[in-house]
Amino acid sequence: MKLRNIAIAALLGASALAGCKKSWLDVNTNPNTLPSSTPNFVFTNALARMSTGSGNLLSNETGEYYSGHWTQSNSYILSAVTFSYQYTNTDFNYWDGWYDLLSDFEYADQQGRLVDEYKYISGPAKVMKALLFQQVVDAYGSAPYSQALKGGAALSPAFDDQKDIYKGLIKDLDTAITFLQNNPFPGAGASADIAFNGNTSRWIQLANSVKMRILIRQSRVAGMDSYIVAEINKAAAVTEGFLTANNMGVNPGFLASTGKTNPYYDRWGYNASGATQSLGRYPRPTKFLIDFYKSSGDSARMKRAFYAIGGENGSVPGTSVRAEINSNYAGVPFGVGSGYSATTVSPIGPSMITKGQYNKAYVVFTAAETNFLLAEAKQRYGAQVNLSKTAQEYYEEGVKQSFSLVGAAASAATTLLTNGLDLTDWTASTDKLKAIWMQKWIALTNYNGFESWAEYRRTGFPNIPQSASVPTGSTDRPVRLLYPQTEVGSNQKNVPAQPQGDKFSSRIFWDVD
Repeated sequence: MKLRNIAIAALLGASALAGCKKSWLDVNTNPNTLPSSTPNFVFTNALARMSTGSGNLLSNETGEYYSGHWTQSNSYILSAVTFSYQYTNTDFNYWDGWYDLLSDFEYADQQGRLVDEYKYISGPAKVMKALLFQQVVDAYGSAPYSQALKGGAALSPAFDDQKDIYKGLIKDLDTAITFLQNNPFPGAGASADIAFNGNTSRWIQLANSVKMRILIRQSRVAGMDSYIVAEINKAAAVTEGFLTANNMGVNPGFLASTGKTNPYYDRWGYNASGATQSLGRYPRPTKFLIDFYKSSGDSARMKRAFYAIGGENGSVPGTSVRAEINSNYAGVPFGVGSGYSATTVSPIGPSMITKGQYNKAYVVFTAAETNFLLAEAKQRYGAQVNLSKTAQEYYEEGVKQSFSLVGAAASAATTLLTNGLDLTDWTASTDKLKAIWMQKWIALTNYNGFESWAEYRRTGFPNIPQSASVPTGSTDRPVRLLYPQTEVGSNQKNVPAQPQGDKFSSRIFWDVD
């Protein structure tokens, strides 16, 4: 991976500046033995690859479609795999990429624990494993967990029940927090952390926020309330708190060089020379999304999330060719195959893609999402959970953090929150949970489509239109991805039997209706 080269080059430079060690001059090296990498290098590389196609970039794209944020412009032949739901177990293989990353984080975790010099790496590596394992479950269901990542010791790992994996992840995050508290990043180790620059408190906050994501995902499962409340209170007792005011993004040092720009920018924006990428004509907002922006008075975020019809003005980067008024923003009905060329609808906007800004961090987890998780916890469980703010306060902070993330004015957030409309103004919203879900759906737009799709499956909200590409009257919608053929071929005795129809019927355990 080219991102690996960026990250490792940066670390090697830092090591050189720190001074030479005797081992650099040691000539007694066995040429027949493969070299091993230090856990900090492996950890940095794995963080860098979180933003690539094998990490999260492509799974988030699929999530953007299936959560109702994006559809396809008609400058390309419509993808039947995506919009007619004709995918098989040879499509959407995020499994291999996620387990590859998990292997790297496992190596960093295990090797970090063996050498005192690198113990600070184990805690963050454990957090990232929990985040990725949850994504595996949310996409595929039961999966190798307890026997996974053991290399030759378990070439055909058994599949753990998805519910058990979720419970295990909560325990893993507790262990991660303890490791982080006892092994903070040393000054010289901060360069390995391309997410929080060695800020151990932020890693603990992320661990608590991932825990909240796992717990709230199960909040509609019968019989789980007492367990969820107890775990939320355990998280609330952690001094460092939650990631409520900072986003987690990774940046290995993106450069204006082929293969080294921000991958999101490179895929849907511009190449290293500033030429428009052809795939930039592909994703477009749904009409449903654009209509909600307009009907709720949310033009500020709309104009940051998307450009007006005609796209970006290359002479004045970050602005639209056409006037930035509501009537110049348009989406595509989900799954429609003709009549909406790329030039007649809005492309991805300046908060994500601005010509020349190739080195933005790739966002992995947002403060807005954390606040919405806390808002739902407080709204559901009230005084049972020891959270310091009211549901309304967390909700409103989530909206404000979303505005901040996209670069919209704080005053516009205040206006939205007091506009007297359902699903924006807390007081005016008749169903508080739906208000939380709706604003989380908006806040995740462009940043984390995969998480938005998981939440849509959990809540059934908002009521996004069915794809126009499926047969008339069909109510089938994807509820999961299929175990990839690569896993079926290599671990056949353990992969659960899975007919093609499972993608419409075999729900993940937290998807109760």
